[in-house]
Amino acid sequence: MSSGPLPESLGSLQLSAVHQLLDRVADRQRQDFGNIVSDFKPDGSLITSCDRWSDAAIVAGLAQIAEQEGVLSEEGSKCVPDSPAYWVVDPLDGTTNFAAGIPYWAISMARFVGGRPVEAFLDVPSLNQRIVAIRGEGVWRNGKRLTNETRSTGSACVSLCSRSIRVLQRRADQPFPGKIRLLGVASLNLVSVAMGQTVAALEATPKIWDLAAAWLVLNELNCPIQWLAADPAQLHPGQDLTAADFPVLATGSHAEMQRLRSWGEALLHG
Repeated sequence: MSSGPLPESLGSLQLSAVHQLLDRVADRQRQDFGNIVSDFKPDGSLITSCDRWSDAAIVAGLAQIAEQEGVLSEEGSKCVPDSPAYWVVDPLDGTTNFAAGIPYWAISMARFVGGRPVEAFLDVPSLNQRIVAIRGEGVWRNGKRLTNETRSTGSACVSLCSRSIRVLQRRADQPFPGKIRLLGVASLNLVSVAMGQTVAALEATPKIWDLAAAWLVLNELNCPIQWLAADPAQLHPGQDLTAADFPVLATGSHAEMQRLRSWGEALLHG
């Protein structure tokens, strides 16, 4: 990665252009929902023509908005760009839901500077919701600022992914300390903690594009995060993240982290 001063935050015109790009992609996804055929990628995961179109549209759009900044995308290049600032994109997080006609998926985009997300955008097309986070400035949902108090809802739900439910078998002698929810969208599983919808989320095999935007949202709302293996803050230019997982436990408070940490550790260590 080149040396020198770090890039500045996005300007107002760039932010406006990002929102316009998200509007266009979200509109197309809503139109395609329920009228799409899926096939399989080499790794066995689902993909649709809408995934491919969304990825191409986002990559092309970002090239105009921030032409010197690289893009790492689930459906495109999976190597860490060597530009001082770069984008991490999941054009359609929750393809299985989308292809099955389950109206819950997300567009996830995060801009990284110095190896960490500094601007994040999560759009939920089916709900007409958009979450924006800017490092050091806060989080907004549909233009309304969110605070720590926003998520103090008394939820008892814990979000697990389909692979993290194995902790229930590994600790079968202990009752799980929460009501389990499986939403099927990694980025929104994690953000559900920041929104107060769940008290914690445990993800077994998230990729960098799954967690990039949610990571900043959680940080800005002071939600504790424990990386259970690799730390995504330790990426280096040129690193191929195709097969890299970042198991993570996110909680709404330090007390919840203490209560659930052993369950997160059991995910990897049994």
